[in-house]
Amino acid sequence: MFRVGSIFIPVTDLEKSTAWYEKHLHVKKIGGWEGGAGFYLQKGPTQLALIQVDTPQPTEFTIKGQQKNSYFNFVVDDIESTHQRFKDEGIATTEIDDFGGMKFFDFYDLDGNPFSVVNEVEGSRYHSDSVREMQEGNT
Repeated sequence: MFRVGSIFIPVTDLEKSTAWYEKHLHVKKIGGWEGGAGFYLQKGPTQLALIQVDTPQPTEFTIKGQQKNSYFNFVVDDIESTHQRFKDEGIATTEIDDFGGMKFFDFYDLDGNPFSVVNEVEGSRYHSDSVREMQEGNT
């Protein structure tokens, strides 16, 4: 069986980015190695790793011409308070948008890496509870 173990994010200044991710995303450092550092999030088993690179690398891809999409997103319980906190902390963000009940916004780290933040929609087949039911029922 497969599950996502870690997400790797390219950063140009490992020390500054470590402090930024710890402060703004509240990640906790597991440990480091030459050119990288691993972290855990407050919830869930997926880990996050920052990898030192010489120049910024894309963390998104383009669909339908100019529309961009992040490779992954972060799920939060209260998207409005997260958005406001990010704005208060001076993090570049987009406005909150609504897509069929799912609210989302993007934010950018020190290297300009874009990431999406979403909320879960009760009753959606993509909600973590629905996915868990599918996993347990093997459907």
